Amino acid sequence: MTEHFSYIRTDDDLPPVAIIDRSPITARHRIVFGIIAVLGAIAWAVIAFVRGENVNAVWFVVAAICTYVIGYRFYARLIEMKIVRPRDDHATPAEALEDGTDYVPTDRRVLFGHHFAAIAGAGPLVGPVLATQMGYLPGSIWIILGAVLGGCVQDYLALWISTRRRGRSLGQMTRDELGAIGGAAALVGVLVIMVILIAVLALIVVKALAQSPWGVFSIAMTIPIALFMGCYLRFLRPGRVGEVSLIGFALLLAAVASGNWVAQTSWGAAWFSLSPVTLCWCLIIYGFAASVLPVWLLLAPRDYLSTFMKVGAIALLAVGICIAHPVMHAPAISQFATKGNGPVFAGSLFPFLFITIACGALSGFHSLISSGTTPKLLEKEGQMRLIGYGGMITESFVAVMALITASIINQHLYFTLNAPTAQTGGTAATAADYVNRLGLSGAPATAEQISQAAASVGEQSIVSRTGGAPTLAWGMSEVLQRVFGGTGFKAFWYHFAIMFEALFILTTLDAGTRVNRFMLSDALSNLGGPLVKLRNPSWRPGVWICSLGVVAAWGSILLMGVTDPLGGINTLFPLFGIANQLLAGIALTVITVVVIKNGLLKWAWIPGVPLLWDLAVTLTASWQKIFSGDPAVGYWTQHFQYVAAKEAGNASFGSAKNAYQLDQVIRNTFVQGTLSVIFALVVVIVFVTGIVVALKVIRGGGRPLAEDDPVSSKRFAPASLIATAAERKVQKEWEALPK
Repeated sequence: MTEHFSYIRTDDDLPPVAIIDRSPITARHRIVFGIIAVLGAIAWAVIAFVRGENVNAVWFVVAAICTYVIGYRFYARLIEMKIVRPRDDHATPAEALEDGTDYVPTDRRVLFGHHFAAIAGAGPLVGPVLATQMGYLPGSIWIILGAVLGGCVQDYLALWISTRRRGRSLGQMTRDELGAIGGAAALVGVLVIMVILIAVLALIVVKALAQSPWGVFSIAMTIPIALFMGCYLRFLRPGRVGEVSLIGFALLLAAVASGNWVAQTSWGAAWFSLSPVTLCWCLIIYGFAASVLPVWLLLAPRDYLSTFMKVGAIALLAVGICIAHPVMHAPAISQFATKGNGPVFAGSLFPFLFITIACGALSGFHSLISSGTTPKLLEKEGQMRLIGYGGMITESFVAVMALITASIINQHLYFTLNAPTAQTGGTAATAADYVNRLGLSGAPATAEQISQAAASVGEQSIVSRTGGAPTLAWGMSEVLQRVFGGTGFKAFWYHFAIMFEALFILTTLDAGTRVNRFMLSDALSNLGGPLVKLRNPSWRPGVWICSLGVVAAWGSILLMGVTDPLGGINTLFPLFGIANQLLAGIALTVITVVVIKNGLLKWAWIPGVPLLWDLAVTLTASWQKIFSGDPAVGYWTQHFQYVAAKEAGNASFGSAKNAYQLDQVIRNTFVQGTLSVIFALVVVIVFVTGIVVALKVIRGGGRPLAEDDPVSSKRFAPASLIATAAERKVQKEWEALPK
């Protein structure tokens, strides 16, 4: 079958650097994919049309996996053939600019782990849990189909355009492709949005780890383990990815297992039981270190290590669901979807369901990773589909698991966990009385049942454990204890899940800080003069100065959120969701313009359709957040209510229990309302500029493409996660070369 393969050389003295595979799809594969498609269609029919509490959670796993397989094999392949057209005979930025610090060609398996760990933060865990308030049907449709048609497309194509531009950041690419006006708006807007995103991610970590010595110890141990793995691959055993993976995984399991023992010792409880403010400072210091150290030393190996825990825990949960067969207690579409008065978050299904789910389907933050660290580590362009499209598919599956765990929980217990203290009263008795008045299906809850539920997971109380993370942990423990260990292990699985969530989110924080440093460096370099040196992202004075500025910015907002009387997460997460989706609007605008500039107008609908949907959702949400007269929705309405209370001489009002907290709420709502206006204006400016540039290009004018001239590659690497026979053959030729 060698007639289906072409081997590309750039140097007659070296083996091939690329393989072009033109093998047609076989009849056996057609049958297999046909069966997968039919099975997926059946699963979707069950999810969409069966009502009541008889829908088995297994159908959601089947529908998701079948949809992902078809999407990756056919839709991603279409994008690869018609738009991306990878050239493995061209050097990637990692190869052409290799410097051992930021530009480092990295094994595709390690890079997939880093990329997935970097993009998969709070959104796919917390967003679907909160969105379950609306019912399981709209959330499941958006998470799965939105990812395949929107989120995966954005991530893949953002990686593509950045790889062709020396790994430039999204803000800088916007300036290069759209001009000074759109570029300036994007550079400023993206920087501010990124600061908000990192701060919210860090806030969720703090909420999960505060006063949790087991979680703090286990996560702290991943740092020395990652340093060991980085040095092992760099100096001791270069290229031995499988070997170091086994060592790292064993050490990670030891850290998790020993964390429970450490937490029960007097010294462990004293050293690792940290207050929220102390945790904030620990995260700020860690973020700075992850930004300035060489990427191979800490960031990449730690993210790769974390992927074992992330993928392993989600796979374990999926197996548990398939064995335990839990049923969905949440309705397909709840009363709150139409009324918009839900206790978890206020607002109607459109647009706030899509804003709340955030990263599980489409995330602007991903475009920053795809144009930040990942293109600077990519070995070959042919790996972009695996890492960009495949990484987002994996995250979407995480979101499906989160939706399932929230939906199988008794609905009275779900709202006991997620309704704010102001509504539940903070005690089991008052919480039972509150949720029984919500008109939920099933038997009424009692105070004894709520107290027993808390005791079953080793907690004093589960009332108003808002933020989504405790709900996900409770649902995971409910599934896993049915399959692994029984009720006696429920508390273990609950605290394991809490630790897992914190680890999940923390890897996004460190990569996000480094990416924000790249963007700040790009933005300042445009000012000219001595700052031109910042165009080199590895210039050491610039690295330290930009890193310090970035962590100071998100650290300040983090500390503000920790001390917020409204709970921080309750007020910042909606802003996080809107900012994240508006960022996706900027990314998709730039991608669509680049596709048109490449002469591919007939394929511009691929990024264009997700762009228009994203703008419809996010600008509607922004409008409501700015102008809504409902204080539960509108930031400014809430702000002026608290201002009026202060001017009336009230020492307390609403959630503010004293004059100091009243001032905090006034300050925070002013900041949130102002940022909502700025974010919306930035995206509108970028979108309008993009339309103008695209029309000029279509008419035969406009700005030229800002792609760099290609450089011939002098290395080979497989494109797929598991190398094909042809790839293994060429790999052996390269390994046989004299060192």
